[in-house]
Amino acid sequence: MVAIESQDATAAKGQILVVEDDQTLGEALCGVLRREGYNATLATGFNAALEILEAERSIDLMLVDIVMPDGVNGLALSRMARLRRRDLKVIYITGYSIPGLEREALGPVLHKPVDDQLLFEEIRRREAGLPPKRRQVRFDCELVIRRSSATRHTPG
Repeated sequence: MVAIESQDATAAKGQILVVEDDQTLGEALCGVLRREGYNATLATGFNAALEILEAERSIDLMLVDIVMPDGVNGLALSRMARLRRRDLKVIYITGYSIPGLEREALGPVLHKPVDDQLLFEEIRRREAGLPPKRRQVRFDCELVIRRSSATRHTPG
């Protein structure tokens, strides 16, 4: 577990838990959040994230990686966290295109490398209780074209 705090909690915009198994990337995300005025805490795994959520009731939002090496993914973590904290807001980050992810996610899905502007836009929307403005999804263009061609029929 790695904790990186940005500033006095009373002066911060909010408390964000970053769950990222790549510590370098996690620290970079925390740095971006700190520069924008948020308190940021980094958890580098599933168990650490649950411990922090239990200890730090002031965390408003969890920014969680989907694929983690300890056998439990970010979707499972977010579901477990929401059982404990129904009001916890979630934003997912991933470096992979995962079929069906959009349907299973409890919040917006952003792809690595994460665009700062899009990240802060989604954070503000989650803080305001609004649905995601857009979900950033990567498509396999060839597969989409093949499926589109297979379902298209000509009048006969």
